[in-house]
Amino acid sequence: MAGEFEGKVVVVTGGSRGIGRAIAVAFAREGAQTVLAASNETNLAEGAKAVAGAGGPKAITVAGDLRTLKGCDALFAQVRERCGRCDVLVNNAGATRGGKFFDLPDEAWEDGFALKFFGTVRLTRLFWPLLKEAHGSIVNIVGGAARTPGPDFLIGGSVNAAMANFAKGLTALGNRDDINVNVIHPGQTETDRIEQLFQQFAKAQNKTRDEVRADVLAKAGIRRIAQPEDIAELAVFLAGARGRHIQGAAIAVDGGAQPGFY
Repeated sequence: MAGEFEGKVVVVTGGSRGIGRAIAVAFAREGAQTVLAASNETNLAEGAKAVAGAGGPKAITVAGDLRTLKGCDALFAQVRERCGRCDVLVNNAGATRGGKFFDLPDEAWEDGFALKFFGTVRLTRLFWPLLKEAHGSIVNIVGGAARTPGPDFLIGGSVNAAMANFAKGLTALGNRDDINVNVIHPGQTETDRIEQLFQQFAKAQNKTRDEVRADVLAKAGIRRIAQPEDIAELAVFLAGARGRHIQGAAIAVDGGAQPGFY
C-alpha cells in the first residue's frame, strides 16, 4: 500500500549498504522516516543518498559501534530524542567470518556474536517500550545457515541459530505487547559481504573465488543469486498491515536453496 509508513519511524541497523540499504530504501519509498545505523560514516552518507533517491523523508544517520552496549544506548537515545517513536526495528547489522574451524580464533567468535547477536538483543530490549507504544514490528535479518550449518561457516551458523531462537522466544511477549517479531533468512545475496565470504571459502577450500561461486549455485540448484531488494520487499510486507498476523515466523528468501521443509 503506497504511503503506508508515512509518519512512521523505521530503524535499520547495518543500513548503510547491501541488504540494510535496500530495506531502508524500500521503507522510504513507502513514506517512512528511516534511521540508518552503521559504523562507517562514509557508507552511511552513501546510504542516505540512496534513501533520498527513493523520494522519502531525509534519512537520519547514526554512526557508532553496535558491538557495545554504549553504541546501542547512543542509537536509542538519538531515535528517542529526534523522533520520539519507533514503529519498526530491523536488526540487520553483523557479518561473521567464514573459514576452517581450526583456523578461527576466539576473537573471531567473540566478534561474530558481539554485533549480530548481542547487538540485536540489546537493541530489542532498548526499543521495546517504543515499539509497544506504536504497536510496531521487529524484523531480524538472519541467514539460512541457522538451519543448514556447514563446517566452513560455523560462526555464522551458530550466531544465526541463536538469533532465530531468540526471535521465536520473544513471540509470547510480542503477542502480549502487540509487537510482531519475525525473521528473514536470506540465501546467497549479491552484496559486498558475499564477495568476502566467497574469498574466505576459496581460501579454506583451496579453490578460486569463481569456482566457489559456481559450486554454490550448482549445489543449491537455484536460478540466480538474490538481490538485496528481494529481501527488502518481504521486510516491508512483514512490518505492514497485510503481514500483521504473521508472528514468530522465519521465512527464507533463497530461491529454494534450502533443503529442509521448515
